[in-house]
This record gives sequence, C-alpha cells and structure tokens, in this order.
Amino acid sequence: MADGFSRRAVIAAMAAAPFAPGLARAAGGAAAVGSITRLNPGFDAVADVASPVLVLGSGYRWAEGPVWVKKGRYLLFNDVPANTCYQWRKGKGVTKFLEPSGLAGPVPPEIREAGANGMAIDAQGMVVMADSGTRAIARMDPKSKKKTILADRFEGARFNSCNDVAIHRNGTIYFTDPPYGLRDGDESTLKETGFNGVYRIDREGRVNLIDRDLKRPNGVAVSPDQQTLYVAMSDEARPQILAYPLDIEGGVSGYPRVFADFSEELAKKMPGLPDGLKVDTAGRVYATGPGGVHVLSPEGKRLGLIATGKAIANCAFGEDGRTLFLTSSDMLAAVRLKASGW
Repeated sequence: MADGFSRRAVIAAMAAAPFAPGLARAAGGAAAVGSITRLNPGFDAVADVASPVLVLGSGYRWAEGPVWVKKGRYLLFNDVPANTCYQWRKGKGVTKFLEPSGLAGPVPPEIREAGANGMAIDAQGMVVMADSGTRAIARMDPKSKKKTILADRFEGARFNSCNDVAIHRNGTIYFTDPPYGLRDGDESTLKETGFNGVYRIDREGRVNLIDRDLKRPNGVAVSPDQQTLYVAMSDEARPQILAYPLDIEGGVSGYPRVFADFSEELAKKMPGLPDGLKVDTAGRVYATGPGGVHVLSPEGKRLGLIATGKAIANCAFGEDGRTLFLTSSDMLAAVRLKASGW
C-alpha cells in the first residue's frame, strides 16, 4: 500500500467459559458480536466457542493499543485519529482518560493520526507508548499523566510515526515505525528516514535498528521465554508475522523466520490485515489479522479464530489475565478465555 490512508481504506472495504463477574456487570446488556471458531483441538485450552464476544464501547474513529493497568485495575486504549486515550473500568464503562493522547498543540496538516497508538506497561507500572503524532516513544505515569520522551530519533533522523511497543523482561523496549500517521505515507515531506524500521531501546537508552527492510512493520510482541521477538507486517504483498531470535540481552541474534502467513485469508477478503500481537503464558500467539484474532500455537499452527465481524487492530489481556480485550475498528470488545496472559 502506498500510505496509511490506503491501509484504512482497504480495511474498511473488507470491512463457554463464563465471564468474570466484574466484566459481566460492566457489560450489562451489551450486544454480543462476531463468533469464535475452533480450528484445532489445541484451541480447547484457549476458549469455549460458546463464549460471547461483548461490545464494551463504540463510536470511535479507530480504536487501538489496549493495555491493562494492573495497579489501577482498568484498561486504557486509544482512538488514534481522535488523539484521545480512553479508560474502561468495570462498573463504570468507558470514560475519557487523556486528551491529547499524542501530539499536543496545533496539528500540522501533514500529520494524519495525531494520537498515541500501541502501549505496554513496564516493570515500574509506567505506560510506555508509541506516540504516533509526536513521532516518539514516550513513558507516561498513569497517575499524574506526565509524559517523558524516551526516543524520537535514530542517527539524527526523526521517526515516522511510532506504531506499537513491547517490553522485554530486562527492560529493553521494541517498537515499529511505519508511516501510517503521516498524511502522505512514504511520500510525506515530514519523513526523514528512508525506511520503515523495527527498533529496540536498550537498557542504557540507546536506540538500535533491528530491521530496515520491511515495508509496513506493525505489531510487536515478545515470547514468554524472552527468546523470540514477533513482528507483524500490515503489507498486502507480504501479510506475515516474522519471528526474530533474541539473545540474553534482548538483542536480535539471527535472521527472522516466517512464523505465520495470512495471504490465504487476505485473498478471501476477510476484514483486516496483520496488526497487533500478544502472547499468553503458554507461548500461544494472539495475532490480529484478516478475519479477527488468530490464535496460533508456539509453532505457528492455526488453533482458532476470534472474530467481531470487523477489522481488529489490537488486543490485550486484562483483569485476571483471562479476559481478552479487543480494539476493533470503531468499538471496544472483550471475550473471556480459559488461557491466561499472565
């Protein structure tokens, strides 16, 4: 795709384990959407196909980047084009948490998505965010809402529009930097790099380039044994997830391999593209892609599919680790799992 706008246009065009009591009360009479499909017996340990996928909120321009804040027991997620971060809390539903979530002040016409995107929680309980509009990786104190820029450049060049983040147990931060937040994508006059990179910020705060050869790097996640970095590509010509081997320091120690390929699903015009990623405690990968959230074994075998009927940008484990929250186009949804994210 030529730019972020065409990605959204493509997506739009293609476009029972009981719930924990708290989630059930928060959902109230919420509508159930989509479906859960079992593709392999291994999915029996993940979810019951009869479990409802419930809508918790709707009306967003493009919901993204959910993360569970354990200390506060609430979910944060972003509406990237609206430059707003929302909070979902059981019993209270969705409320506005932070505006602007990303770029503060006047938004230049060259910026298409001014808000923050993917988020993760570090060992100190701080929110680490891919701030698309500010074109930086930032850390936010969820209590004071004060933000600190961790990195906004590589070798003197501004990032494009940081998209998603993941954190290694040792504190290393991984992130992707496609041009989706720029109005003209790769042709934007604001673009200072000649590529769309995958990076890491090491424990000393230095920015290291992992890969510069991917057209549209997007979601990132780390395996529970900390030995694999997963990177999703929202690339129509290469709708894949790559797996990079990691060394003990969190650095990439070899060439990536193709972990999953969604060309077949994309050819069927199922809604969405490879996007956000999460990994449960058993090493299963929950990959948003054409059709919904694909649950994959640690070896990449298709186990099941959780669908809402719309493109799902990202997902996150929350509550006791067995609720999977879904940011799906214009809505926030959730489904109860047997498996746990922590």
